[in-house]
Parts: sequence; C-alpha cells; structure tokens
Amino acid sequence: MTEKKHKVVEGYADVPGGKVWYKIMGEGDGLPLITLHGGPGSTHNGFSPLEALTDERKVIFYDQLGCGKSDRPDDISLWKTERFVQELVDLREALGFSSVHLLGHSWGTMLATDYLLTKPKGVQSVIMSSPCISIPMWVKDCQNYIKQLDEDVQTAIELHQKNGTTDSPEYHRAVEEFNKKHVNPLYSKPEIFKSYLKQRGVIVYETMWGINEFYMTGNLAGYDRTERLHEIKIPTLFSCGRVDEATPETTGYYHTLVPGSEFMIYENSAHMPHWDEPERYIEVVSDFMQRNDPDKSHDDDLSLTDFGSTGYS
Repeated sequence: MTEKKHKVVEGYADVPGGKVWYKIMGEGDGLPLITLHGGPGSTHNGFSPLEALTDERKVIFYDQLGCGKSDRPDDISLWKTERFVQELVDLREALGFSSVHLLGHSWGTMLATDYLLTKPKGVQSVIMSSPCISIPMWVKDCQNYIKQLDEDVQTAIELHQKNGTTDSPEYHRAVEEFNKKHVNPLYSKPEIFKSYLKQRGVIVYETMWGINEFYMTGNLAGYDRTERLHEIKIPTLFSCGRVDEATPETTGYYHTLVPGSEFMIYENSAHMPHWDEPERYIEVVSDFMQRNDPDKSHDDDLSLTDFGSTGYS
C-alpha cells in the first residue's frame, strides 16, 4: 500500500533575534494546527507522530529560535518567555492564518498559556499536552517521583546536586533512571527521535530551565500561571501520561481551573504519549479538534497561495 504524500511548504520567518524555520504539511477542511514543541530548546522532530493529522488539516511545525533548523544567536538575553510569545505572534502573522488550533507540549504549554493570556484573535482551541503551568508544582511532583526511585539513585541525586558535581557519570546515570520512568521509557528510540535529541538547543534549555527535568536553575524557576488559567475561554484539552512528570494529579488540577475544559490520561504513557501511545493520542487530538472546528465555509483561512515557499514534495 502506497503511503499518501501531502504538499509540504518550508520557509523561514523573521522573529525577534533572528529567523525561525517552519514546515507546513497536509490538507483538508479542518482549521490549521500550530504545534509548540517542548524544551525549551527541543525541536519540531519530537512531534513527528502528529504528521498523522495531515490527512484532515494543515499542521504547522516550527523550530523555536535557538534550536533545530532555526537561527542560534549567542545573546542569552533572548531566552525569555516574552520573546517566545512574540515569536509566535510574528510567525502566525507571517503565515497568514487567521484561525487556528494550538497544541503545546510540556514547555510548549507555558508558551501557549502566555500567548493565550494576550487574548489573541482566531485561536479556536488549545491542547495542553503534558503541561507545565506551575514550576513549583512541577518540582514538587518530580521530588515525589525521586523518592520512589532506588535508594542509591536518590542518594546520588542528592549528593551531586549538593556538591555541585552534576557533571559526574554517576549523576547522569541517576538522571537517566528518572527519565526512563517518567520522561521517555522507549528503549528503542526511532531514528527521528534520536535526531531531535541531537538538534536540541542546549543553551536555551539550560538558561531557561536547568540541567535536567527536575533540577530547576533557570529563569523559569518562579513561573506559575495557575491564578490566571480561568482567563482562558476557548475549548481546552488537558492531557498527560499515567506516570508523566506532568502528573495526572497536577494536570487534573489545571483542568479544574479552566471552565469547560476536558481532561485525558494516557494509561500506558510517561511524558510523551504521542510516542508511547501514538494511535490513541492522534485519535483523541483529532476528535477534539474536529468537534471544535468552525463552519467549513472559512476556506480562505486555509489557503497556501500567499506563502513564500522554498519547495514542495
């Protein structure tokens, strides 16, 4: 059976600090979906399973500034949430989509939240996948998970963080134990996933977040938008894996703060349900967007004719 191929448009958009690379894939009557990858400093490659949505709508993937195929400026003052919000504003304006869905994963949900709090027009719905909307809650949840690891792993984490020896092999092995349980338990990672790891923006991650998922030392340390989540008035889907570092308890709490929102737990997943349970994940996301697509008469929103493309395949 021959795999169906869709038109692909790639290009660059000017944003504060440089240019970001984007790719638009797919066709169909559904409103376009803009994806906001995690990190900060991860890449669009982590969203490869979402290409399954391109039969029903256009899906926009992009590498945020500082990672992947986008520019990597040396100015660390650029690595702030406000700049990434403006980056999204500028990208959407450059692409010309007046109505869209948003899907953010992990850090991408922080970006989505702050973007939505600016009250942008034309955002039809948002999917908050494995969300991090309160760093204090995230850190607390991670510490609880660490307490469930083997005693020698706990000791290594505590000792090396206290002594400032987090570059030691023992500490890295301890971090990997955490990651295998609560971030990505896939033992045989697909090649596309490996390439995403190679293209990460490490400086962005370490400046904004820290050296790993649970040791928070970056400028996002005090981030917490729980008191403003009620301001989100569009259809919202919160989701996470059963053993996600974005825990079901905390994700469920976020859900209670957004009136009318929905909540989904992927029972066989950690922090990346789109990799751990791709068919189920796509089914849930597709259904949510289809239920929240507007009247199909808005076909002018879906046109690619105004894009300055760099090629099709």
